[in-house]
Amino acid sequence: MQQSNPNRPKVIFVMGPTASGKTDLAMRLCDELPCDLISVDSAMIYRGMDIGTAKPDPQTLAAYPHRLVDILDPSEAYSAAQFRADALTEIAEIQSRGRLPLLVGGTMLYFNALQQGLANLPEADPELRARLEADAALLGWPAMHARLALVDPEGAQRLKPTDAQRLQRALEVYELTGRPISEHWREQADAQLPFDIIPLALMPQDRPRLHQRIEQRFDLMLAADFEAEVRQLWERGDLHERMPSIRCVGYRQMWSWFSGEYDRETMRYKGIVATRQLAKRQLTWLRSWPQVHWLDSESPKLVSDALKLADPAVI
Repeated sequence: MQQSNPNRPKVIFVMGPTASGKTDLAMRLCDELPCDLISVDSAMIYRGMDIGTAKPDPQTLAAYPHRLVDILDPSEAYSAAQFRADALTEIAEIQSRGRLPLLVGGTMLYFNALQQGLANLPEADPELRARLEADAALLGWPAMHARLALVDPEGAQRLKPTDAQRLQRALEVYELTGRPISEHWREQADAQLPFDIIPLALMPQDRPRLHQRIEQRFDLMLAADFEAEVRQLWERGDLHERMPSIRCVGYRQMWSWFSGEYDRETMRYKGIVATRQLAKRQLTWLRSWPQVHWLDSESPKLVSDALKLADPAVI
């Protein structure tokens, strides 16, 4: 992470696991600071996916506009690189008006892409990938790891011999570009943002309380007729379970229920379990980041504590 500079503009990140209260805190900060909101959510980008994404209702969005919400049809894909480009554009526009960008959401891949940058890597080559898979099937992935070590010792040191997917990608990048993937990683690490980040992370101090909130929210979604929302997507006929939109937590389980894979009660159970697993992954990402300010999402001093940390953004 680049060093903070008091003379550089600031951007606030409000992050945390699903159901931790990120949107509520972001809106409270907007009540106190000259903030404009940017959504960092890979599901809220889709139109017609409102209940299952916990998207703020139209009245809330009118009062607290969120950029990068409802920008795509569920049939479309959206990458971390696209998000980074869009977010940087929105941040610059907000700053040009003397306002403070506040990014809020739970898609850690997007936050990471914005913060760390993305290596300029070539697209996958199906023929080359198939050849590498055939070599691995014949020789084993440890032998492929040794092959990588000959051309990219640094990259091989960072990857485990059992990490088939990343080993394959590293070998693919080398064959396509003639350069080790470790060089691309260094270029990525050298990328500097034109602003400093104030990273706030929400988490209930009691993990079982987070699980309780996740279950309560899923049941509230079902009570709000989440089934009808997904049924409308199902009946379109042009969407399927391999699309990023339908792979979203909750939608995927509802889709499987419609497909007859299991009953409604199993759908509910699997949806809650998948949401808990998502929260665990989100926390794993957050704990790997240095200098994150952790906040108790159920503290009565949550807003005041967050405002104290956000002060450098408005000084």
